[in-house]
Amino acid sequence: MDIFEKLKQLSAERGETGTKPEYIIVGLGNPGIQYDGSRHNAGFITVDALEKKLGFSCERRKFKAKVGNTVIGGKNCLVMKPETFMNLSGDAVSEAMDFYKIPIENVIVIFDDISLEPGQLRIRRKGSAGGHNGIKSIIAQCGSEDFPRIKLGVGKKPNPAYDLAKWVLGRFSEDDRKKIDIAAEKACDALELMVNGKIDEAMSRFNS
Repeated sequence: MDIFEKLKQLSAERGETGTKPEYIIVGLGNPGIQYDGSRHNAGFITVDALEKKLGFSCERRKFKAKVGNTVIGGKNCLVMKPETFMNLSGDAVSEAMDFYKIPIENVIVIFDDISLEPGQLRIRRKGSAGGHNGIKSIIAQCGSEDFPRIKLGVGKKPNPAYDLAKWVLGRFSEDDRKKIDIAAEKACDALELMVNGKIDEAMSRFNS
């Protein structure tokens, strides 16, 4: 491999712009058409909205995820949709963090929350897993819960006896999907504040 090929490879490894990312944005979900649009894929839905808004795509496969590079709020960001399935999300996130030497506070995770009404947003600077398996995996693999997150409400089970897995892997009603799409757009706006250290402002503007 000559020097020009080597430089080209290094540039590709650092992202489409050849610039090392400052933040990692992770939308959680399960890969596969059978899970597309499910409640548990609210993180993927938000990444889709971000791709549409900023005109980039998560098409490269790296770090056990589909990834893309973009600029959010003036910051170079790696955007990820892990392909590990939800329970192993931490494998993908920790691999990308280690590769780029990104601190945990510069990893923003977007995921579904059954304790919030459909379309509600809840931004937090850090916190426990709250029973979410994707967040449990990230905390376990990265060794910290001190990462900011955006939670999208998907609504609670219709009754206590309803199977939780069936609920989160089910799809939204037409009305609820409209609410989720609006929430995803707001989450994209919140990211611009969060990557610039304005998490308190993002919480004030978007938490509902």
